[in-house]
Amino acid sequence: MNIVLFGPPGAGKGTQSDRLKEKHGLAHLSTGDMLRAAVEADTLLGRQAKAIMDEGALVPDDLICSVVADRIEAPDCKRGFILDGFPRTVAQAEALDRMLESRQRGIDVVLLIEVDEAALVGRIEQRMAETGGSRSDDNVETLKKRLDVYRRQTAPVLPYYRAHGIVREIDGMQSIDEVSADIEKVLAGID
Repeated sequence: MNIVLFGPPGAGKGTQSDRLKEKHGLAHLSTGDMLRAAVEADTLLGRQAKAIMDEGALVPDDLICSVVADRIEAPDCKRGFILDGFPRTVAQAEALDRMLESRQRGIDVVLLIEVDEAALVGRIEQRMAETGGSRSDDNVETLKKRLDVYRRQTAPVLPYYRAHGIVREIDGMQSIDEVSADIEKVLAGID
């Protein structure tokens, strides 16, 4: 099963991805994690991405699509994967579909985790307190920029997937366990 987790920054996509990975044995493909690893390793991509990420902007489509194309070829993706943070633009969604079609695969469901923006600010503040601000993009000002980018560039991807009939909405204002339970109900209807 191939899943796209969709929602604004701080909606809980990483948390739910971890749970899905554990329960279903799917690979968790977080473009944010992949990019942060490249930054940590000080690769060319990492250096290019760091400046962009620190501004709260999106990494260009060609760079991120290359990272994802390479990653979905890994053995742990044979059983399926969860995309967290990708696609973020219609061009990326179209590129993803072409990538998967060439491999006789596709996206089974897009799980849209919906969360009130005021609650997202509170979540980022809590994560900053818990992590000591270890992620350079974990601050309220960057979150506000990322939310603006999400509204302008990423949210328009939803109609693309809605046209394919694969978007399922999840109330992300619930507890983590309730969100997980709702996701499992959706997935039970797809298997």
